[in-house]
Parts: sequence; C-alpha cells; structure tokens
Amino acid sequence: MIIGTAGHIDHGKTTLVRALTGVDTDRLPEEKKRGISIELGYAFMDDGRGGRIGFVDVPGHERLVHTMLAGATGMDHALLLVAADDGVMPQTREHLAVLSLLGLDGLTLVITKCDRADAARLQALRAEIAELLAGSGFEQAAQFEVAAPAGLGVEALRAHLLALAPAARPEGRGFRLAVDRAFSLDGVGTVATGSIHAGQVSLGDELLLLPPAAGQAPKRARVRSLHAQNQQVQQAQAGQRCALGLVGLDKQDVARGQVLAAPELALSSERLDVRLRLWPAESKALRSGTPVHVHLGSATVMGTVAILHSEAASSSDSLAPGAWGWVQLVLREPVAAWAGDRVVLRDAAASRTLAGGRVLDPAAPARYRRTPQRLAELAALQLPLVKDRLQALLAQATLGLNWGAWATAQGLSEAARQDLALQLPATVLRAKSAADEAGGPWLLGEAAAASLAQHALAVLAAYHAQSPDELGPDVARWRRLAAPRLPEPLWRALVQGLLAEGKLQQRGAMAHLPAHGLQLNAADERVAQRIAPWLDKAGFEGAWARDLARDCQTPEPLMRTSLARLAQSGLLHQVVKDLYYAAPVMTRLAALARQSVGAEGQELKAAAFRDASGLGRKRAIQILEYFDRVGLSRRVGDSHKLRPDSLLFSGENDGDEEGRPA
Repeated sequence: MIIGTAGHIDHGKTTLVRALTGVDTDRLPEEKKRGISIELGYAFMDDGRGGRIGFVDVPGHERLVHTMLAGATGMDHALLLVAADDGVMPQTREHLAVLSLLGLDGLTLVITKCDRADAARLQALRAEIAELLAGSGFEQAAQFEVAAPAGLGVEALRAHLLALAPAARPEGRGFRLAVDRAFSLDGVGTVATGSIHAGQVSLGDELLLLPPAAGQAPKRARVRSLHAQNQQVQQAQAGQRCALGLVGLDKQDVARGQVLAAPELALSSERLDVRLRLWPAESKALRSGTPVHVHLGSATVMGTVAILHSEAASSSDSLAPGAWGWVQLVLREPVAAWAGDRVVLRDAAASRTLAGGRVLDPAAPARYRRTPQRLAELAALQLPLVKDRLQALLAQATLGLNWGAWATAQGLSEAARQDLALQLPATVLRAKSAADEAGGPWLLGEAAAASLAQHALAVLAAYHAQSPDELGPDVARWRRLAAPRLPEPLWRALVQGLLAEGKLQQRGAMAHLPAHGLQLNAADERVAQRIAPWLDKAGFEGAWARDLARDCQTPEPLMRTSLARLAQSGLLHQVVKDLYYAAPVMTRLAALARQSVGAEGQELKAAAFRDASGLGRKRAIQILEYFDRVGLSRRVGDSHKLRPDSLLFSGENDGDEEGRPA
C-alpha cells in the first residue's frame, strides 16, 4: 500500500511522516536549508504482516502542485493535514480537490500541531473541516489530532493506518511504473523509481520506456536489480514503491513523466477520451477549446478540451461545475496512458485545479467522436469489469474492434488476454491472417455481423438492378459502396462467410448474387470462342490485346471492348493493361503461388513462384501484384503475403463454363 500526504505548506507533513516511520523525507540541501519540501519524499513502515507501507511526502507550496500531482496519482490512501493554528488554507482546498477528482478510495484527516490550539479553537476547526469535506466524497473520513514532535496522537494514527485493508487492484494487468525520479548509482547503473500502477515485475524482465521519442521505437531495458518498499526483492507488484536498476538505458534517457511498461503494453497517444468531473467549487463551466494542463501519472502536458457529452444534459459543449461528462483531451505531445488511469486538469496558468476523472479510451478517434455510435461505445467502456466492457462494446461497435489494440489500451497482460479471448462467444466474427498487421484479430459481434451482411447483400442487389449488364462490382468497390469504414480484414471475413453460406458467388475479383449472371452479347460470345485457343497457347505468359486482335483477325477496337467485357464477367483476368489470362490458367497460377509460400510464414517467395511457373522475373512480379489487388495475397512492405482464408482461385467460385476461354 502507498499512503501519501497532502495539505498546505508548513502544516507538518514531513514531520508527521518522520514521526510515523523514523525517516526524514527531506533529502535535498535546499529542503534542509529552507525547512520546506520541494521534491517528492519517500519513507516506509512495517505493516506487522510481513509487508511494508510506503509513504509519499508531497510539497505543499502552491507553485509545486504539479510535483504533488506526480506523487498523488500513485496513492492508495491519503493523509490530509490541517494545522490547528492555521486552519484550512488555499492549498488544503486544492489538495483536497486533487484527491477527490483522482477518485482516491480512502482519506484520513489529520489535525496537526494540536498542542498549539485550545479546546475552543479545535472545536471551531472541526466545524471548518466538516464544511471543507462536504461534497468531496470524504465526508466520513476518519479524523485524528496529533502533535508529532511530542508524539501526541501518533500511535493512534499509526494503528489506524496499519489496520487499513490493502487496496483492491484489478487483476490481469501488465506491469506499469510511472517514473518520478532517475539517477545513476555506482555498481548498479541507471536507476528509475516510481509507484507501480499495475502488474508485477521480476529480475531479468524486459521493459519498454514510454512514450518513445518522436519517430523512434520505444527503448528497451532489462531489470538488473530490484528494490520494493526499500527492500531488495526478486519481484515487485502493484501498490509498491519500487526502484529498478536498468540495463540498456542511460540516466539521461529516463525522466519524470515517462512509464516503464511490459512490452505488450506499448502505447502512446495524443488523444484521450475520459470520464471527467468539473470541481463543484468552480465558478464557471468547462467549455470545448479550453487549454489545460493535463496531469497523468507522473507526466504533465498541455492539451485542449473537447466536450463530447455532459451527463447534466444542460449543454453539449460545456461541463457545469460538479457535473460529470465525457471529454476528449487533445494533447500537444504524446503520453503513455491506459484505460482506468487517473487524470487531473489544471487551468492554463497552472494556478488552480479544474477537473479530474479516469481514462476510458487512450486511443481516442479524431473523427466521429460525438456520434451516437461513439457515445454508446464510451458508455460500454466505463463499465467496471473488463469482460463486461468487451461484451458491451461488441454489442455496440458496428465497425468491430481490433482485439490486440483494445487489449493493449486496457493494459491487459498476455495471460489475461488469452483467458479473456477464450471467453468470447463462438458467434463473434474473428478476422485475422498472417498477412495482416500485428495486433489482430479483429472482432465483430454477432448482431453487427448479421446486420452488415444483410446490408451488403442489399447493396449488391441494388447494384445488379442498376447495372444488369455487369456481373457485379469487384470486392473492393463493393466494400466502398456497402461498408467503407469497416476494417478490411473484417470485410474479407464477411465476404468469405457469405461465400461459404452460398449467399454469394465470386468470379475472379467480381462478386455477384447466385441468381444473377452476366449474359454476353453475340459479338462477345464470338470473340470468346476465337480467343480460346490463343489464350491456351499463351499459357502462363498471357496474351496481349493487340496480338489477339491480329491472330483472330478482329478489329483491335472491337477486340479491346470484348476483352474488357469478358474480364468484367470474370472469364478473363487482366493482369496489367491489355494483358489477359483465361480464368482456368489463373487458377493454376494461383495454385503455384500457394505452393511458393516460405516455410517461415505466409510470404509468397517471388523466386520460387518464378521457378515453378517458368516465367521471367518481371512477369512473375506482375502476377503476384495482381493477386494482391484481387485479394488472394496482400502487399506488406516489399513482400507479398498469402491470405490463407481467401477462397479466390480455389475452384469453389472460379469454375469455367462450356464454350468459354479455357
């Protein structure tokens, strides 16, 4: 457990921590000289159960609230101190606002320096404190009165803290530590310290430093030494203060505001969707376009507010004091953030705390962010349990979701991802192939998949009605007409499902309903008969339009027109301009391509395909690029990767007809 102090400057925070733990948290010479805390201080106390309680002592000066926030986001419980002689002061109020807006579960109110006040003063102060706590969520907080230098009340407070139950933390999260300090140590090297927000870490683990520098991959480090709660350990976990000795990073690489995280949590964002509450004491509403300081973990960045929805429903572009709402934060620089992270906003001048809440989506969209569809998704994302969020999101996400990216945004460990994936209903549409980018599969809920399939077939029927002389659109064009925003892997899976169910037929790249067929005119039929032997003779080399016109003694314009219609019907394939192949020949070439897949994956080996087909390198590459265009394979960088789920040229949807080119 991590307990933090809060309160106005010179109200005895450091003195109280020293009385509880025996540790003076003021370590800097300037702190010793001035008698005030400037940086975060740390101390530890045995909990009597074989563990230790960590203390984070924060500065109380108004100019150091940003430092206080860096420590507060990792707290499980807070001690809010009010000096008996001073009473409630400005930073008392702001620190209370911070703790309340962070959604901290527990708070203990401590009246310090009580030996400097008489009974009447203490009675008046208790009334002042009750008024202070009203509306903060901490109205029932336990209260203690101490005089730390004399030891008065310290033992009772210590007993109270030892009796606190350890904070409940979500299971299945990957490791994350918000860095608040970095230094070099002889014999160890670079050391980063901070509060572990989630997961656990062990000696030898590999971690990423996030966010990475612009245009660079995250730097990697290995854990060489490990101290948790000021003790050398083999493993540390969430809720502990931790110091990591790191191999692979220099001291200048690491700074406050960065995060050390498990490799599966690589994520940085400049847009965050959050559930936010404006502090009730604010005098005016928070409006879209307001510039703010965003405090997240130990990081502070500038950003702009975009109101998405106010639960008060009084305005669509503002949030009233005390009201909750959904807000998008557009940041000037990337941060490392995950769902559930606490966030606090301060005004542009950094003079007062405005609002706070938790991150719902750390990979928020720039477009369609206020649509009813998106608001329904945000409602799903604010459910407390991850499995409930996923179930609700699949019921709402008409465009599906990328499972890997979503699990990363949720901060899930690899083991938790596997467990959750096993709980997915069998009716959820999954779309993934080795040719896709890392991060899949894509998921689409049963209702959304059925609705999209019905809509896509209706669009195809309308296309047939409008263009009866065409076999149908190519699959890519059909997608643009029916579901332009649907991720391509999900569209491909949807098409494959319709083919398997017999609700769709595909000839080459052309899709059509089973009841629809293209009737060629007499001229095209004659051309098809004439070119058949020449296409057969051309084999894997294909035939050029001008050569077919010459060999068939047909005017070239007429030949080009007929070839285009035959290609549109799916009977021919135009690999490049004016170069045609018969459908059965292309099916044989596709079979050779499938046999040319490398042993290490689904990559089509151009050299192997060239050798198997007997073609020159140029023609082999042209055919592989055609396979990319029609969906048999996919271009990834400089390679061609087979889509193993594609039914193109498999014989199921590519049969030739009698009298057609063969």
